[in-house]
Amino acid sequence: MSVIPDTDDSTRTAAVGVRVFDRNMDIQPGATPTTSDPTTSGRPHPEPVGLTSVSLGTGPLSIDEVVAVARHGARIDLDGEALDDVAASRRIIEALASDPEPHYGISTGFGALATTFIEPARRSQLQASLVRSHAAGSGDVVEREVVRSLMTLRLSTLMTGRTGVRVETVRAYAAMLNADITPVVREYGSLGCSGDLAPLAHCALAVMGEGEVTDSYGRRRPAADALADAGLVPVQLAEKEGLALINGTDGMLGMLALAVDDLRMLLRTADVAAAMSVEGLLGTDAVFAADLQALRPQSGQAESAANLRLLLDGSPIVASHRGPECTRVQDAYSLRCAPQVHGAARDTVDHAAMVAERELASAVDNPVLTPDGRVESNGNFHGAPVAYVLDFLAIAVADVASMSERRTDRFLDRSRSNGLPPFLAHEVGVDSGLMIAQYTAAGIVSELKRLAHPVSVDSIPSSAMQEDHVSMGWAAARKLRRAIDGLSRVLAIEVMTAARGLDLRGPLEPAVGTGAVLRRVREQVTGPGPDRFLSPEIEAVTALVQSGGVVRAVTGAVGDLR
Repeated sequence: MSVIPDTDDSTRTAAVGVRVFDRNMDIQPGATPTTSDPTTSGRPHPEPVGLTSVSLGTGPLSIDEVVAVARHGARIDLDGEALDDVAASRRIIEALASDPEPHYGISTGFGALATTFIEPARRSQLQASLVRSHAAGSGDVVEREVVRSLMTLRLSTLMTGRTGVRVETVRAYAAMLNADITPVVREYGSLGCSGDLAPLAHCALAVMGEGEVTDSYGRRRPAADALADAGLVPVQLAEKEGLALINGTDGMLGMLALAVDDLRMLLRTADVAAAMSVEGLLGTDAVFAADLQALRPQSGQAESAANLRLLLDGSPIVASHRGPECTRVQDAYSLRCAPQVHGAARDTVDHAAMVAERELASAVDNPVLTPDGRVESNGNFHGAPVAYVLDFLAIAVADVASMSERRTDRFLDRSRSNGLPPFLAHEVGVDSGLMIAQYTAAGIVSELKRLAHPVSVDSIPSSAMQEDHVSMGWAAARKLRRAIDGLSRVLAIEVMTAARGLDLRGPLEPAVGTGAVLRRVREQVTGPGPDRFLSPEIEAVTALVQSGGVVRAVTGAVGDLR
């Protein structure tokens, strides 16, 4: 596959699907966001955030680099020295291919046919047949950013020189990514062992010029047509290459990297929402004092408490009830213990990031080419390390959302809201206020609890009992993506509810940080008043949360959150 000439990225468009957070574009005031089918609907390709290009060599990618390519369209550059290593490893494979002794995956069949010698003239067909048969996915089409992440990670492994592929095959993957051509990968098909076989096979099939892709304009098309229009030539696979393109944890790992990026932003948003709720419910900030938090030296807790102190600093609302006339002894746990829960979630994300970074430094293939020229079978394709932390994150997501929903509920109950009208209604008895918004949050939280059930313990045997224990890491990643989407919506409902509560505390003013968020929310939805169509307002604030707009509002007012 030849590389097309450089083009102006601003002329390209791409589809964006459900559960994809676009943090490149702020929501316009009054806009109602929509979601779209990632295979049929196009929109302007966002300008890359931060990194505009990523160099791939023999070393590992960072999480930020994966996100830059997968989510923000950063260009891939291939390191020349690493390409030399790829070429050197290919010469070893070619020598083994000419050996009269059979070598697995090079001059033999696969699985039960591992001892069957394949004539040289049939080996290209063997590799192509492997890809075609393994491209057996079913269900909805996977989001563009997920497919780009798994292709980027497979390319990173190919660049280690441990897989034995040809330089032209490596260049083909990079060219396809840079042309913004995305293979159509379907949701079901991977058991997470031997890696994400079916999703990776769909990508390899597209590089061969077969199957379907989504082009840079968001149109679903035959792969051969999209490649031709981009000036790219399909690859004819040689010995070992089919195996090298489909054995890896790249799908689950790509989704883990994207989840870490999302959750780092959402946990800051959770601190913002909690601060708005503490303020709007006439809670106290005294419990967030640094010396009290230091009594329990959990790092995530300290970061969350520091955020709450920054957000509530100088709040006239908090100051209004700080005197001896205040009879409330302690706030409810959902207010008082926010740093403990949000902090524990942060620590879980940090652990997941550590596992992801180790996996990003891995060369996962089977068989693998060793530095001394051996071709050895191994079990590194098993996704257990990644699957476990994907499940851990789903638990943390459910708990953070659960606490957020409890704070929302307190605003609506006049016996617990400290003087606010029932359901924050404009005319009690006529208006329902935000009653059903809380129902929506509660329904999502209930689903998140179900999604927190681990799938990594649910192994199921396959391949005639050869693959008798599998990781289910892909499934863990898919449900985590849905859980993250749910968390963003629950936090949006809390932000929207707390904003109305702060309005109703007037003429008292909120703190500088929370006040900046209140003003940003009011650019999207109006304040207290008679009942109105609520769903578009929830969607607008959700888009603000998912875009990182809530966090940016704080950053612009009081500085960076931790």
